[in-house]
Amino acid sequence: MANILVVDDELGIRDLLFEILNDEGHNVELAENAAEARAARQRARPDLVLLDIWMPDTDGVTLLKEWSTAGLLSMPVIMMSGHATIDTAVDATRIGAFAFLEKPITLQKLLKAVEQGLARENARRAAASVVPTTANNLATVVTTMGENALVPAAPQGPAIETGPQAMQSFDLDRPLRDARDGFEKAYFEFHLAMENGSMTRVAEKTGLERTHLYRKLKQLGVDLSRGRRGTV
Repeated sequence: MANILVVDDELGIRDLLFEILNDEGHNVELAENAAEARAARQRARPDLVLLDIWMPDTDGVTLLKEWSTAGLLSMPVIMMSGHATIDTAVDATRIGAFAFLEKPITLQKLLKAVEQGLARENARRAAASVVPTTANNLATVVTTMGENALVPAAPQGPAIETGPQAMQSFDLDRPLRDARDGFEKAYFEFHLAMENGSMTRVAEKTGLERTHLYRKLKQLGVDLSRGRRGTV
């Protein structure tokens, strides 16, 4: 699950994108112009932005350049337009846009671009979470990449039981989204182990559709081969 900001001046497109992305399990915030997009970017710090190019007050390319200049382009931005030229798309990419989608946008292209953008963002955060360690302040935690690593321990960080002989500890000094991803990863790994890797039973246990569950596990970097004993 990711926080996605949709910026488009057309109500019908905003509503359609909201329904699609919400059905995929994402938290979606809507903005109809650059002013609302600036406020949403500051307030919600989205994991990904879908940004229309042609808007009445400030166009999407100008807003993209504004964020880039101010050092606020810390998330993938997918540009959208039904009238943009190739030069406009190239300019947006040079400024820092992750991808460009031409309207009308097909469902397949939309979901593929969003999935790729979030995958890049998760990889960037995982790389940023690797920090130097010290001999006197170490704790073993499960990182978003699925391997044990040594990172500074949070003061009095609570341990969460995930199995009879397994224990995960979480660094509470990390940003909320990173800490949440770590917990969700441990949560799904626990249920996979308890259900011997059966995706059907894990989907039933967690209340997720299989398609959404597969996408979620892939996003979190869960190793699906662990705990599997020939069941599906």
